[in-house]
Amino acid sequence: MISSVLVANRGEIACRVFRTCRELGVATVAVYSDADASALHVREADAAVRLPGAAPADTYLRGDLIVKAALAAGADAVHPGYGFLSENAEFARAVADAGLVWIGPPPSAIEAMASKTRAKELMGGAPLDPASVTEADLPLLVKAAAGGGGRGMRIVRELSSLAGELEAASSEAASAFGDGEVFLEPYIDGGRHVEVQVLADAYGTVWALGTRDCSLQRRHQKVIEESPAPGLPAALVATLHESAVAAAKAVGYRGAGTVEFLVSPQGRSHFLEMNTRLQVEHPVTEAVFGVDLVALQLRVAEGTALPESGPPAHGHAVEARLYAEDPSKGWTPQTGVLHELAVPGAASGLRVDTGLRVDTGYTAGDSIGVHYDPMIAKVIAWAPTRHEAVRKLAHALRRTRLHGPVTNRGLLVRSLEHPEFTGAQLDTGFYERNLDALTAPAEGERYAAVAAALADAASRPGASVGARLGAWRNLPSQAQLKVYGDHEIRYRPTRGGFELVDDPGVRVVTADARRVRLEIDGVVRHYDVTDHGDGHVHVDSPTGAHSLAVQPRFADPQDRTRPGSLLAPMPGTVVRIGDGLAEGSRVSEGQPLVWLEAMKMEHRIVSPASGILTALHAVPGRQVEVGALLAVVNEVVAPATQEETAS
Repeated sequence: MISSVLVANRGEIACRVFRTCRELGVATVAVYSDADASALHVREADAAVRLPGAAPADTYLRGDLIVKAALAAGADAVHPGYGFLSENAEFARAVADAGLVWIGPPPSAIEAMASKTRAKELMGGAPLDPASVTEADLPLLVKAAAGGGGRGMRIVRELSSLAGELEAASSEAASAFGDGEVFLEPYIDGGRHVEVQVLADAYGTVWALGTRDCSLQRRHQKVIEESPAPGLPAALVATLHESAVAAAKAVGYRGAGTVEFLVSPQGRSHFLEMNTRLQVEHPVTEAVFGVDLVALQLRVAEGTALPESGPPAHGHAVEARLYAEDPSKGWTPQTGVLHELAVPGAASGLRVDTGLRVDTGYTAGDSIGVHYDPMIAKVIAWAPTRHEAVRKLAHALRRTRLHGPVTNRGLLVRSLEHPEFTGAQLDTGFYERNLDALTAPAEGERYAAVAAALADAASRPGASVGARLGAWRNLPSQAQLKVYGDHEIRYRPTRGGFELVDDPGVRVVTADARRVRLEIDGVVRHYDVTDHGDGHVHVDSPTGAHSLAVQPRFADPQDRTRPGSLLAPMPGTVVRIGDGLAEGSRVSEGQPLVWLEAMKMEHRIVSPASGILTALHAVPGRQVEVGALLAVVNEVVAPATQEETAS
């Protein structure tokens, strides 16, 4: 019997495993990097062991240190979570060799399936040879052989970019998984990403626990997942289940795993890979089948046999991943303090009365840093039907109090309410087609800015006194100006409170420092306003939430940036600069100049124009803050041709 589990991971998944361990009466051990010293998973564990350093390569990818930590803390089992070393056969073997129980599949199964290249060969396919691909093979997908989660993945639509994308993907994969091997496979436009959850014991029983659709992805990383995958013909579902079970049996699989497929627009399924670990999106399967997959992992690791068949499915579940990122600016990761996270009606573990669940590795006051994945939380909704589950999740996200860095919350709500999604017209190109509309300025933002300005005015000592003096003198008060985001708000104090100058049809009902009630075209709406002093004001209302930057009334000339300046869009580490680049180099528009690594993803900084590189401050290995000057390009305008001059 397992009595103490070390989770060789961090954040949300570590907290998730700990929750089940507590329910089973199993002690918990965390490991943590220096960057995670005060993280939630460390605070929740019964014991914790430091891994010196911050970078994954020095901490969560050091299997030798993790095994020593387990032995030092008295753990008798290791759960790998997902990512990091979860699909590393040598780590699994080292755990077993140390006399610890490995809560996962046998190392031989990991070796057969965790390398995507060997898995394809096992399932009757083979990767493409980069040296022999032609234009006819396009588009292509570069993938990491030793991991998933979107790291080390690139779409190639032009042969001229193949070499660069292979190099970038390999570098990213090495950083995330400790293995830079990548491979090529055909990329299917308009395909659906569908997967099957499997669970196997040591006695030959394998369950296929339904399908999941994970087609809504950004940068090949899933954003919204659901179970069951909607709209699939029964015959195709049966084929997917059979293929998944066959894959598990072919390698003597044990524990929880996922077999992933790409379903073409014509309804043909193509094997992608088998993830030999628990998936991020496992909660939707748990909700539909009424199981605890982590508890089942532990029981299988203890040698318990599964019943001959799995439980029946009930209803529908949808999961959305809340990320600290800005989808309107190339999905750039964001950092900072998470001041508040409250999902109404949700709890860790599915609440039967509300059908809502939240899994997170953060609480209010925690900082979101640069070293790891920017996911803040997963929010899951279950209901008897897909329509109800989708509506419930959108409603919960809209009313979530989420104060801190910029997030993708608005995009998630709009995605769930988009006609393509509600109509189950799903494919992996969803965000490529719809991103501009999904990230357009939110409706009602102007009213949120009005509420922010009035709450600020009401919070100032003497605000009401000024209003009374203006009324006593029978003189109109001077209009006051506040700027939030792109909105200039002008208002005047009055005897009754405030009146707006530029917003006809809007009447101030009440205003104090925390709540403002506005009558908008005859309808009264309330807005809760919170200022955490970080340069943004958060406005929550039943119709949506807004985070507004507090702007100065007049721009400071010192804040102006030199034309052609390339600034770091997020905090991170400079991993490399373009070959041969130096001050004085000629560069062309769109040419990659600097590569930044932030939150385990590489981001290319490209030249905004053709010209001369007049300054290059980026140095490989150096950490930079958001807004740091990386380089300067002076645009050189090509001389006009004779034909252009004549015209």
